[in-house]
Amino acid sequence: MVVYRASTTAPVNIAVVKYWGKRDPKLNLPTNSSLSVTLSQDDLRTLTTASCSETYTEDVLLLNGSPSDLTGARTQACLRELRALRAALEAKDASLPKLAQLKLLLVSENNFPTAAGLASSAAGFAAFVRAIADLYELPASPTELSLIARQGSGSACRSLFGGYVAWRAGAHVDGLDSKAVEVAPAAHWPNMRALILVASAAKKGVSSTSGMQQTVATSGLFQQRIAEVVPANMETMEAAIAARDFPKFAEVTMRDSNSFHATCADTYPPIFYMNDVSRAAVRAVEAINTAAGKTIAAYTFDAGPNAVIYYLEEDSETVLGTFYALLESTEGWKKGTNPKSSVQLDEAVSDSLKTGVSRVIMTGVGEGPQKTDVFLVSEDGKPLSTSA
Repeated sequence: MVVYRASTTAPVNIAVVKYWGKRDPKLNLPTNSSLSVTLSQDDLRTLTTASCSETYTEDVLLLNGSPSDLTGARTQACLRELRALRAALEAKDASLPKLAQLKLLLVSENNFPTAAGLASSAAGFAAFVRAIADLYELPASPTELSLIARQGSGSACRSLFGGYVAWRAGAHVDGLDSKAVEVAPAAHWPNMRALILVASAAKKGVSSTSGMQQTVATSGLFQQRIAEVVPANMETMEAAIAARDFPKFAEVTMRDSNSFHATCADTYPPIFYMNDVSRAAVRAVEAINTAAGKTIAAYTFDAGPNAVIYYLEEDSETVLGTFYALLESTEGWKKGTNPKSSVQLDEAVSDSLKTGVSRVIMTGVGEGPQKTDVFLVSEDGKPLSTSA
C-alpha cells in the first residue's frame, strides 16, 4: 500500500484594509480590494497534512481531532480545481501516479482558537490548498493558487504569501483577476509587531458569511465604503508600507477598522462584532498615542471582538508595558517580557481590560506557507495528532 503525503503550515493574516461584502457569493468575489499583514507562524499557524491512497474510500477532513464537513460548495470548488490541475499533469506525463482520482485524507490542526475572529478560516484554507498542491506537485505560483483558495475563504488567498499582501478585487465576472499579490516581503518592514488581545475565544454569533450578505443588502454606508473609502485607503496604505511610514499606516488601519464596523452597525438589523472589551482597547491605544505625542500604536478589529494592536519593535516598551501592567497574569506573554514603561489608563478602561481579556498573543510580521516534515498522517495512512 502506497500512501502519498505532503505537509504544510500556513499563517494567519490580519487585514489593515478590510474585505467585507461579495459581488459574487458563488465565486467568492469581493466588492472591494483589501490589504493585510501576514503574522508569524511561530505564534499563529495551521498545520495540514494532505494524503491520498488507493485504500481511502472517501474524502475526509479532520480539524483539531474532529471530523469536519467537506461537502460544502466552497470546499468542493477547491478540491475540484486542484484535482483538475493534477489530472492535467498526469495527462501530459503518463509516468506520473494517478493521484487525481484517489480519495484524500486531510488532517489539520490550529495552534489558536478556531472561529473566534482570529482568521482561522484564512489560515485553514490556505494550508488546505497549499498542502494538496504540494501533494499533487503542482507548479502553480502562490498567486495562481490564491485564485483557488479565494473560493474556499476570501481572505485565505492572502495567507498564501508572507509580509504585506493585497487582494485585488478584480472586475471580471469569471473572477480570474481577483487574486492576491505581495505588496512587500516581511523583510521590507521586519520590525512590525502585533499584540492580540483575545476578548473572547467563543464562536461568534453572526458568521462572516451571513454578516456580509446582510451588510451588502441593507447598509447605506456600505456603498460609500466600497466606492470611496476603500480605494483611497488602499492607495494610502500601499504608499505607507513602501515608505515604512508607521503613523500613516496606523491612521489608515484604525480608520478602516472604524469604517468597517460602522457599516456593520448600519446593517439592518445591526451587527456588533466589537464589545465593551474591544472599545476599552480602542481607548487604551488612544491614550498610548496621546501620551507619546505621536502615533505609535494602531488598533484593528476583524469580524470579532479581539483587538489586534500593531506597533513597531522600538516602541514595544510603552505599548506592551501599558497592557502588561494590567494583564501581567494573563496567559500568553512570552518568556522574558517585563516592560517597565506604561501609560496610565482611565479606571473604567483598565477594569474592562483586566476582566475581559482572556489571553494575549505576541507576534509580528512573518512568512507565507512552509513545507514541513511534521506529518499528521502516518506512513500507513492513519491520522496522527501533535501537540498543536
